[in-house]
Amino acid sequence: MEYVAFLIDFILHVDVHLETFVRNYGAWVYALLFLIVFTETGVVVMPFLPGDSLLFVVGALCGVGFMSFPIAVTVLLAAAILGDQCNYHIGRYFGPKVFQWEQSRYFNRRAFLQAHEFYERYGGITIVIARFMPFIRTFAPFVAGVAEMTRWKFSAYNVGGALVWVLGICTAGYFLGSMPFVKAHLDKIIWAMIFIPGLIVLGGAWQARRKAAAIVRG
Repeated sequence: MEYVAFLIDFILHVDVHLETFVRNYGAWVYALLFLIVFTETGVVVMPFLPGDSLLFVVGALCGVGFMSFPIAVTVLLAAAILGDQCNYHIGRYFGPKVFQWEQSRYFNRRAFLQAHEFYERYGGITIVIARFMPFIRTFAPFVAGVAEMTRWKFSAYNVGGALVWVLGICTAGYFLGSMPFVKAHLDKIIWAMIFIPGLIVLGGAWQARRKAAAIVRG
């Protein structure tokens, strides 16, 4: 329980914890950043680690001189790209084992072909948009691997999505993080960055379920 409490506190007060870490351990903060982002994007069972809020806070700390912006961005880009690639290959490894269950209601050959077709058609934009969606960000590359999305296509959109995600949010933090209003309400901004994308995902899933139910009834 102490570990869970610390994790929640770290997510909600990531600015305080990172600043303290920099003061105590200096350049080791870059190793910590790599570990957090790689684990969140590369290990399918760790989707609850901070992502968007972490990038924003890193940008803000770079803006006030606590860290080097070029080094931080390079480290975060490497972690994001390698994490998604790792997650994709995990899914690619387990996919054939999962979809060999021909009698399964959900994990059968037909379900695999549908998933594969979806990722071949829409996988690129899915990988990019998922970067900005907590939880979805962790599962999208894994599912892309399970569905055997073409390797080169996944890799291209993985790199492109990572560039947009890391550079976009870190740059926003760099220029906006030192503003008095942002500093005074940073905790609320972190909450918003966690919950608003999640609510959008839940709303989309609810609408899709309603449409599917209407088709079945009709």
